[in-house]
Amino acid sequence: MKRQTRLIASTTIVIALLFTVGSVLFYNAMPSPKRLLEPVAVDFDTSDDDFRRSMGLILEQPIVAGNRIEPFQDGEAIYAAMLDAIAAAEESITFETFEFWGEEATEPFVDALIAAAERGVVVHALIDYVGSISAATSKFERLDEAGVEVIRWRKPAWYELAHFNHRTHRKLMMVDGRVGFIGGANITDSWLPDDDGLAYRDHHFRVEGPVVGNMQSAFVDTWLDASGRLLLGEIYFPELETAGELDAQMVTSTPSEGRHRMRKMLMVAIATAEQRITLGSAYFYPDEAFLEALIEARERGVEINILLPDDSIDKGFVRHASVNRWRPMLEAGVAIYEYQPSMYHAKLISIDDRWASIGSTNLDNRSFRINKEGNLNVYDEEFARYVRELVEDDMRQAERYDLERWDNRPWRKRLAGWVSMLAGAHF
Repeated sequence: MKRQTRLIASTTIVIALLFTVGSVLFYNAMPSPKRLLEPVAVDFDTSDDDFRRSMGLILEQPIVAGNRIEPFQDGEAIYAAMLDAIAAAEESITFETFEFWGEEATEPFVDALIAAAERGVVVHALIDYVGSISAATSKFERLDEAGVEVIRWRKPAWYELAHFNHRTHRKLMMVDGRVGFIGGANITDSWLPDDDGLAYRDHHFRVEGPVVGNMQSAFVDTWLDASGRLLLGEIYFPELETAGELDAQMVTSTPSEGRHRMRKMLMVAIATAEQRITLGSAYFYPDEAFLEALIEARERGVEINILLPDDSIDKGFVRHASVNRWRPMLEAGVAIYEYQPSMYHAKLISIDDRWASIGSTNLDNRSFRINKEGNLNVYDEEFARYVRELVEDDMRQAERYDLERWDNRPWRKRLAGWVSMLAGAHF
């Protein structure tokens, strides 16, 4: 009898453990259901007031006037601009990033944030746990000892395991609530030249004007989620004056049900395109409906150019899965280019030289439905044209991927693609 009781108890424990592990894996792997299941049909384009009004309302985030945006290319210039801003900080610094590792890249930031805290600046750093898992623990200890408040986003804990796969992928920094930074660059050695002079290709932007308050709000929302505390007051949200002539909109997206704004935003933007869609992305693995939207745009005469990494991509399985699905796009005349010199990591979007979006969002499922993301939409012809030209300039160092190459690719790459596609929707 005792033996039978022990067997029942052991079986119950094993089943409970399997159920727990299975639940954690399921909720990490299965994205929330898509909210937009049908193609978008619109009777306006990016030049119409209906477009601006619709984007403001459906994304639930305002378009604000009076902003200025300064671009920076590649890690050395990007990091120098950010470090200069940290050195000039007087009251507050809020910093959020996905990847943070490597001695050469992170040490100057650690030193600069510590120096800011020691001169009385309030410093909050929200750093993704997975993206910083390679960083030396001593760096976070030094920051903490200096008074920098550091939170490692989604650091493993039993009560957070069901959300462990939900990373913050945003790259945001605000200084004194008046200057903001946003773009594609993380803080790692990959963005700095190696012994061969190669580094990730990326684009980042310094922002001034009223929209910086909206960027700060995005950080504060995640900080509240991570800490349970709300940051308020003039040191975070000062009154902001006009700094330029750009109308901009800070858009955030989260894994929460109904908050998958990035995919919805891009589906609407693609539907409005009349002449040209220009996309630059580090990772390209969207769902079928998104690919169909691109093909439909091409069929109505829209020129579509997409710039992606080549074999230098740091996640080869994503590329193989993506390439396996390119044939319908290539047949429709969508032009796909692969950047040759190094890993291409930018996230740049331009529609009809009227609307542009810059920030952290890749064109893949992780960005659309799993990660926290942040993008800045700009409603300005000159800036949208500039973003298109940034991508086109990089295309000069790229090779076009044509249908013949797709048909002749090795069987091992096809197989790798099919295997990768089994997990592609989840990672």
